[in-house]
Amino acid sequence: MTVLIDPPAWPAHGTVFSHLVSDTSLVELRDFARGAGVPDRAFDLDHYDVPAARYDTLVAAGALPVEGSELARRLAASGLRIPGGERAGSKREALLARWDGLSPTTASRASTSDRQSHERSAEQSADRSPDDRPRALDDRPHPQGDRPRMLDGWHAVGEQLCGRWREPHRTYHTVFHLASALDALDLLLADAEAAGEPVPGDGAWRARVALWFHDAVHDGATPADEEASAALVHDLLGPLATPEHREAPEHREAPGHQEATGYREATEAEPPPADVPPWGAEVADAGGRPLRPHDVEEIARLVLVTADHAPEPGDLAGCLVSDADLAILGASPAAYARYTQQVRAEYAHVPNGLFRRGRAQVLEALLGNGDLFRTTWGQVRWQLPAESNLAAELRDLRAAAGSSG
Repeated sequence: MTVLIDPPAWPAHGTVFSHLVSDTSLVELRDFARGAGVPDRAFDLDHYDVPAARYDTLVAAGALPVEGSELARRLAASGLRIPGGERAGSKREALLARWDGLSPTTASRASTSDRQSHERSAEQSADRSPDDRPRALDDRPHPQGDRPRMLDGWHAVGEQLCGRWREPHRTYHTVFHLASALDALDLLLADAEAAGEPVPGDGAWRARVALWFHDAVHDGATPADEEASAALVHDLLGPLATPEHREAPEHREAPGHQEATGYREATEAEPPPADVPPWGAEVADAGGRPLRPHDVEEIARLVLVTADHAPEPGDLAGCLVSDADLAILGASPAAYARYTQQVRAEYAHVPNGLFRRGRAQVLEALLGNGDLFRTTWGQVRWQLPAESNLAAELRDLRAAAGSSG
């Protein structure tokens, strides 16, 4: 492994910064940084930002000084780099715009032509990098004038969630994973629309909100993390709910109620009327629809689905959340390899042998459980690539275990 550092040249906070990277391994980069006293909070997805005052100390500790162009070239060649285009969706401003667009009082009402245009672009996105993927209509930034009733409390929840996803101990379960999972859900919703099985708006909206919460608490302990994240739904959204607007019991859907027709033939319900807009459009009527206690309960339940990724066949929203969370398994081999590095770095404190054994058990369980994805659309997009990626990683782990004795 070689740890590289470029000259301090990036201005911020009254000084200039260098980039500290590895051309081989995120876990060894993290070990080097911690050993040199660089705080975890300086890590930014694929590099550390270090102030000019630390440059000489880091070179003395073993970092190899190189020009910025060489550092960028070697980082890209390592497969660890997250290009700027992919980073864009995980920026704080971009994520908060998506969150604000989900406010129950301002959920966008897309026109039919907008939805059809989005559907066509989504069909072409399977081989695109995440920065090229279509953005959900509900997630587009809204002009300030279109948000006169934005709940201050809702925006504050988004601020807190962004802070949690940016916690310094994370290297995979970061804002990048959050943005990627939201993008994956958009693709599934577009596929459903294209197949003539649009996901009703409340289900799609709850799935999106659940993804924001699903790893909001992450300490590397399952199912404790998921249970704590579900409790956070109640803590943060519960106070925003409006009990007097709760639906009458006879009209309330059961948790996980199957709404979309044709979904694995799980229901014989009639298709929704053609004039009912999908994709969360009916989350808000002309006057806005407040957050309901039932919404909070259902979002918390969807978060718990990610503990074992085993939703019931008729649980459409749960299946969507599970598939979006696991979409990285079906990514390109290069993106999957980067993901494995990120996961390893999150467990940098675990010895190599112990990590390999534990990771191999996870992979064997995933490969042995049949379908990894619970929606037809997820299976078509990601099942075969995921099986290939998992099998290749398992072979590598076994080879490494054999060579180490």
